[in-house]
Amino acid sequence: MEKPFLTMNASRPIHPIQRALLLSLTAASALALSACGSMVDSRTTSADAATRETRLARSFNPDALVRQSPPAAQAPDRALTRQDPASGLRVDINTPMPAANRQDSATVTEAMDAIGAPTDPLRPDAMLNLSDATATQDLWSRIRKGYALPELQSELIAEHERWYASRPDYVQRMTGRGSRYLFHVVEEINRRNMPTELALLPFIESAFNPQAMSSARASGMWQFMPATGKDFELKQNLFRDDRRDVLASTRAALDYLQRLNRMFGDWHLALAAYNWGEGNVQKAIARNQRQGMPTDYLSLNMPPETRNYVPKLHAVRNIVMQPERFGLSLPPVENHPYFVSVPIQRDMDLALAARLAGLPQEEFKALNPSQNKPVILAAGTPQLLLPYDNASLFVQNLGKHKGALASWTAWQVPATMRPSDAAKRVGMSEAGLRELNHIPPKMLVKAGSTLLVPRPEHREQDVSEALADNATMALAPDVPPLRRVSFKAGKRDAVASIAKRYRVSVQQVAQWNRTSASATFGKGQSVVVYVPAGNAVAAAPNSTRSGAQIQRTDLAAARGKAAVLASRRGELRVASAAPAPHATSATRGSGNAKLRAAPARNARIRVASAH
Repeated sequence: MEKPFLTMNASRPIHPIQRALLLSLTAASALALSACGSMVDSRTTSADAATRETRLARSFNPDALVRQSPPAAQAPDRALTRQDPASGLRVDINTPMPAANRQDSATVTEAMDAIGAPTDPLRPDAMLNLSDATATQDLWSRIRKGYALPELQSELIAEHERWYASRPDYVQRMTGRGSRYLFHVVEEINRRNMPTELALLPFIESAFNPQAMSSARASGMWQFMPATGKDFELKQNLFRDDRRDVLASTRAALDYLQRLNRMFGDWHLALAAYNWGEGNVQKAIARNQRQGMPTDYLSLNMPPETRNYVPKLHAVRNIVMQPERFGLSLPPVENHPYFVSVPIQRDMDLALAARLAGLPQEEFKALNPSQNKPVILAAGTPQLLLPYDNASLFVQNLGKHKGALASWTAWQVPATMRPSDAAKRVGMSEAGLRELNHIPPKMLVKAGSTLLVPRPEHREQDVSEALADNATMALAPDVPPLRRVSFKAGKRDAVASIAKRYRVSVQQVAQWNRTSASATFGKGQSVVVYVPAGNAVAAAPNSTRSGAQIQRTDLAAARGKAAVLASRRGELRVASAAPAPHATSATRGSGNAKLRAAPARNARIRVASAH
């Protein structure tokens, strides 16, 4: 089978103004170099090579961008190509790999010609002109011009301003990290006509860290709780968590903020509800209305975190407006996309994708933080985000790559088993399987769970969409089967004494009998404990003299050999805690002892409260 080859074709010709500018720039550069006698001089300085104009002229050949489409007979079949709706880039997975004897220069030229102009994922229909003079403007200025939140008179704002001003290193890290994503957030906010202060909200939520996770399990740079993320169609499964996805979480957060603003008619209350929950804000408003009090943000009784939430945003707003006033400086952020989207068609190792794109894995994960595993599943991941230059390099290197793209795949466990047994089945060590799939010690992997395992060399099929979107892993404690022991308490029986007798914790006995840990049992009161199936059961000291009746599941009964033990003033009853379908009961002898068949030997009695 031919290895897949990813190509990305330009869908629009270059704008005439851009063509003219680039041609003029190229001609001017050539004349200047010729006049200096250095047209063929290889000693061009790295500083000159790094200038934006020279890089653009070298990366974008106007003739290549306006080149006519190939004749219909040579054009690839449209049905074999797909254009990603978020990026506008066209992918053809059926294009064969270049021949072994094809020159590298020809391969590189073909890949570069096929890339075309980069596209902003948030505006796929708009032509992106990197030579536009506005692209070099400061994005911070654009944010300032869009400020629209009403003023807030609170002493807490000055308090947070002082906090940020005393931590310039933190501000630099936070704003530097946010520079990757800020343009796309601002673009989406402008498209929706929302206040641009909202683009600063991830500074408050997560310091613009898309992999942030709170103690309450809120995740991503917009800090979505699991349930709220599901409400806004953010997928959360074994392989990906879209709460961390840059584009998906931004879309969901702005959808949520717009809904809250329509609900409350006030941006400050909408922000409070984003932090605290709309139900809590509605209750606080209703409480103030009953008491005849104002219902604005500052008048509501809110927890400290929510009370500081909006003032903190206003503090960041003021710092961005006048950083010099607070002795701070903001890193320059240009007014153009940091990344473009590249659709993928085959499963691919994350490490390989980062290497093909020429990016360190940390940088690659910063742009694609939703991935939970070391393999990217094409069925569940429509696109990768890459800086434009690295997207071009990714296409070139992928065209020249030989060998497997993915070394991992998904495997559904056919039956409940220990990790050691699962590891033997897939040909890896138990330690490796546990580490890769985050399986704690003393746990069983339940049937139907999905594990990440090595991909066999002969396997050509990628993970299906159904499995990629719905994979789960369920675990169960790996403990011996438990049996239920029921008896009637004697005179001085208490929770503590029974726990000591059966070598279990006081809390367990209290839980099993729905009482407190310090409780005592009345004489004749029914008591329940659970013990491992193979352990001998100690009878209550006073049970035979008080006529107590003991019920238990015996290991011998599991083999069909039940024993009936009678005392002078009582009887022993052997019973299954979970009788098998074929269980029978019979009356035997004059002692009126009752015998019931127990479950098969390998039957497991599951008692959730026993662990």
